[in-house]
Amino acid sequence: MRRSEIRDHLLDTALRLFNERGYHATGVDLIIAESGVAKTTLYRHFETKEELILAALERRDEEDRVALRVFVEPHASDPVERLLATFDFLEIDFNDRQYRGCIFLSAAGEHKDPANPVFRAAEMHKRLVLAYFEELAHAARFAEPKQIAGEINLLQEGAMAVAQITRNAEPARQAKRMASQLLATSARSPLAPAA
Repeated sequence: MRRSEIRDHLLDTALRLFNERGYHATGVDLIIAESGVAKTTLYRHFETKEELILAALERRDEEDRVALRVFVEPHASDPVERLLATFDFLEIDFNDRQYRGCIFLSAAGEHKDPANPVFRAAEMHKRLVLAYFEELAHAARFAEPKQIAGEINLLQEGAMAVAQITRNAEPARQAKRMASQLLATSARSPLAPAA
């Protein structure tokens, strides 16, 4: 394998194990055993376990946010429908047998100090997802896009927490129904007059 393939393989293995077992419970020796690479190879790519966790979260952040956009944008041309389509994306995620909750919430939960780089990486992911919701709320011309984004985000986070326990997709469907009611009753700005 090429150097980049080895790095990707290590990240894939680490992400799977962090999701299955947690960050603290997943030791470097387990990652080495599961990936089939030598310890020196792992440390050539990642000097510390924290560096491996940060690289894994960074990769997962980018993959998740790209996947969300790629899913949402072709599913609806109307920005309000795009906001609702984010819950359909969650439903697909919850139906995955590997779903064990939000990997970013788990990271923040296990690295509780807000100054910890792992906590900050998880927080940044959540901020970027919230920014996407705000972008959609602006496009839908809601009078209070920041508030709408925050409420959509809260519904999404709640659905993730419930789905982690129930291991089914109903929380995504229920949250979507609630979001639909919220959006239907929220004030929207009028269209700007033609110049």
